[in-house]
Amino acid sequence: MDPLTIVMLAILALLIFFMVRNSRKRRADMEALQEKMQPGAEVMTNFGLFGTLVEINDETNIAVLETGPGSTVRVHRQTLARVVEDEVVDDTEVEHDEVDDEAAGPRLNESSADPQKSTD
Repeated sequence: MDPLTIVMLAILALLIFFMVRNSRKRRADMEALQEKMQPGAEVMTNFGLFGTLVEINDETNIAVLETGPGSTVRVHRQTLARVVEDEVVDDTEVEHDEVDDEAAGPRLNESSADPQKSTD
């Protein structure tokens, strides 16, 4: 075989490997998401609607979300994009942000920010 054919076969093998790897990873992510999708979980839909999951019907693929007190919405189960989890803020991140704010320099006060005001 010539070297070009060997290189092309190697590239094809790599593409197939990465496609299989990505599909396995996507399947594992979907399974983890489905485990989190239990009644009482705070969820977000693909179109940006937030609510508390009240019920999921596996047979009809309908999920019922409570968007407010006494207000429910029925959506297709596949529109549930993610479970909203509380993010824990790390102390080092807060300290780092404060240092960045100080390094940015002085902030403009109101009189220098408004060009309409004159300092006569």
